[in-house]
Amino acid sequence: MGIDVSAKLVIAKSRIEVAQYAMEPTNDPKWTKGIKEAELLTERPIGLGTQVRRMATFLGKEIHYVLKVVEYKSEQLMVMQSIKGPFPMKVTYQFDDENDATLAQIRVEGTSEGFYSFTDIFMSPQVKRSIQGDLKRLKTIMES
Repeated sequence: MGIDVSAKLVIAKSRIEVAQYAMEPTNDPKWTKGIKEAELLTERPIGLGTQVRRMATFLGKEIHYVLKVVEYKSEQLMVMQSIKGPFPMKVTYQFDDENDATLAQIRVEGTSEGFYSFTDIFMSPQVKRSIQGDLKRLKTIMES
């Protein structure tokens, strides 16, 4: 069993502004609820091959993992794949023009391993709620 969930939301800001903010790893803790710390491990500019270490909490445990950008289109698409951590996953951020606004989308795909392997059955709804909340926080930040 695995996870494959997505969420989308229209944000009343330009695609370039939204994408630049969301694709900047140092902003992760500001708009992504579960992320407590994010550190860029590679040189700028952010793009294909960029690696980011994140620290999050889940079920009362601290989780450390590293994501690597495996697909990138400046100010439009960033696909990251975990290369270290307990959850093999792929995270996609996509930003498209929507009239004078931006259609922001997040997709999370993956499975749990080890201690967390039992969680797949109830993680999908939690992950969906989480990424919907992340997009709402991103919208609030961008529109304020």
